Amino acid sequence: MKQKNKNYFERIEGAPAPLVVEVKRTVRFSEVDPLAIVWHGRYPSYFEEGSEEMGRLCGMTYRDFYEAGLRAPIAKLHIDYFKPLQLAEEFTIRTALIWDDASRLNTEYYLLKDDGSIATSGYTVQVFTYAESGEVCIVSPNILLKCRERWKAGEFNQGR
Repeated sequence: MKQKNKNYFERIEGAPAPLVVEVKRTVRFSEVDPLAIVWHGRYPSYFEEGSEEMGRLCGMTYRDFYEAGLRAPIAKLHIDYFKPLQLAEEFTIRTALIWDDASRLNTEYYLLKDDGSIATSGYTVQVFTYAESGEVCIVSPNILLKCRERWKAGEFNQGR
């Protein structure tokens, strides 16, 4: 399979650049199969680690969602596997939150080997729902609006 060099989500002209966070990791014994490679079902948990770090950066942690009476369930998950990660291998989880005007979070993930090559990439789409009713938020909730304001103001500028 050819490595994906394109973005998963379209970039909106005039929108702020994606927010990017990175988490350094080492493959643990509990994450591999008998062949000492990461089991394919483990990759979403790596994406989740990146997502949690992104939430800490921009004020949208799961606790923040809970306190705001919101949930953000995953509506779509996609994974492309290129090169397996192996036991004790060091890698980087690069997570990019992509600007969108809708009441949703579009997030791209890249698991990078030490040589910079892509082991795995993928994306998630999360939609905001009201915790009490489970109904989808048609209008962006305040927690997302606040994040966007800070994003536009350059508060998250990470030198990229």
